[in-house]
Amino acid sequence: MAKSGLLKSSIAKKVAMALSGLFLMLFLAQHFFINMMSVFSADVFNSISHFMGLNPLVQFVIQPILIIGVIFHFIMGFVLDIQNKKARPVGYASYNGAANASWASRNMIISGSVILAFLVLHFYDFWVPEMVYKYVAFNPADETRYFHELAEKFVSPVRTGLYCLSFVLLSLHLRHGFSSSFQSVGANNKYTKGMKNFGLWFSVIVPLGFVFIALFHHFNH
Repeated sequence: MAKSGLLKSSIAKKVAMALSGLFLMLFLAQHFFINMMSVFSADVFNSISHFMGLNPLVQFVIQPILIIGVIFHFIMGFVLDIQNKKARPVGYASYNGAANASWASRNMIISGSVILAFLVLHFYDFWVPEMVYKYVAFNPADETRYFHELAEKFVSPVRTGLYCLSFVLLSLHLRHGFSSSFQSVGANNKYTKGMKNFGLWFSVIVPLGFVFIALFHHFNH
């Protein structure tokens, strides 16, 4: 009975982890679309950013849910990693993981930790200044500042390099995470193969798109 309870608890955690990851992918796609606009038109990027920055639904409903989702996803990742390590038999140390699984699948906690560190940097670069600007300085009226603020963050080659490295690891993380999410929720139907292919393309196009955005602003500042 005890083992059955632990198994059910582990499955529930994996499902929750998978669903939170899929939710965060929706945010990532929306974030990618908005940031890509900065490559084509500063005015369009400023307009969208200003609308999102002052929209009450985004600021007071979607944004808190997103933050909670990020925190939940990473906490569950660490919890599951610790749980999996405790469940391994002693002889597992001799297991040749590289021969049976990809680097991404064996090091999700590493790529996830780097991505978490990147998110802290990203919050420091963009979210915190935005909150100070709007709710401390009380000066949210400037609709043209967003493009300049974005471009300024990619002047430094070191900061730009950190962003690019983080997005490469995000690609690896997404590639394995999207596939394993379907296994966790038990999805197996005629659409599964197509969705996995979509996940593969998403894990390549979106992170590399972010790399392109960072490099574009770095070399065109």
